Amino acid sequence: MRVLVTGGAGFIGSHLAEKLLALGHDVTVLDDLSTGSAENIAHLKNHVAFEYHLDTIFNRQLLAELVDLADVVFHLAAAVGVRRIVEYPVHTIETNVRGSELILEMAAKKQKRVLITSTSEVYGKSTKLPFSERDDLVFGSTYNCRWSYACSKAIDEFLALAYYREKKLPVTIVRLFNTAGPRQTGRYGMVLPTFVRQALSGEPVTVFGTGEQSRCFGHVDDVIEGILACVTSPRTVGEIFNLGNTEQITIKALAEKIVGATGSKSSIRYVPYSQAYGEGFEDMEHRVPDISKAHACFGYTPKRSLDEIISAVTQHIQQQKTEKGSVFAHVA
Repeated sequence: MRVLVTGGAGFIGSHLAEKLLALGHDVTVLDDLSTGSAENIAHLKNHVAFEYHLDTIFNRQLLAELVDLADVVFHLAAAVGVRRIVEYPVHTIETNVRGSELILEMAAKKQKRVLITSTSEVYGKSTKLPFSERDDLVFGSTYNCRWSYACSKAIDEFLALAYYREKKLPVTIVRLFNTAGPRQTGRYGMVLPTFVRQALSGEPVTVFGTGEQSRCFGHVDDVIEGILACVTSPRTVGEIFNLGNTEQITIKALAEKIVGATGSKSSIRYVPYSQAYGEGFEDMEHRVPDISKAHACFGYTPKRSLDEIISAVTQHIQQQKTEKGSVFAHVA
């Protein structure tokens, strides 16, 4: 197939592009590097079946051309990370809503197969666990910009399903839960790589809030396998699926586990949400996916444990430090 991956220089997008190339597909990446990194796709650039465009998704002419040439569109371009969402709410809303709108508009003209990546954030303040695809979505006040991301992604979902119902566009939505692995940066608030970097550096591991909030971390390879199984099944058109792991852990316990796994002497420091993100910040207390629908429809079953994720992230960060140290030593 000829495949377009928007946001393909990002953490998940680069792993998806890499896997698609390994499977023998022609892959085109579109990314403006606002949160992605050229380093993530540097090893792919000489591949004969790989093409990349460092440009914005809002370049209508380029986007129309790339969608027209593709058999399948994976739309991963989005604002990411709690810190970036809080600091740049306008960019968050515009990128998520307008970007998805353009993808759906272009794809509908030629009835292209589309997969839209959404997020577990859309479940918001819901207390019904585990989260199931047909559950109600519970957002906080519009005064709190923290919920703008969840709301913008929910609008993406409404719009995607509207295109499916009205224009028969073959589109599928996947709600990704906390995904982690090599290449993920903690720059925008991603907790697991942040903890690993802090632990390896001997810095205090900073836990926001009480640390009693819980998450389920899925390995990026498991998520990519789920995405590919999902988009190749005709039974998934017009549907929404949770993708993630069901192994639950509190953030406090995650910090302790990472300190132990890295052999670090780091202490754990608790930082109030108000200090980390400003007054009035609200968080999701728990994120636990019900993945039974994905399992029943296309056999989705996560294979990799949290310990394996921590090990993979640790090895990647250590390798980066070694490579950068070698470069600086050579320059000196």
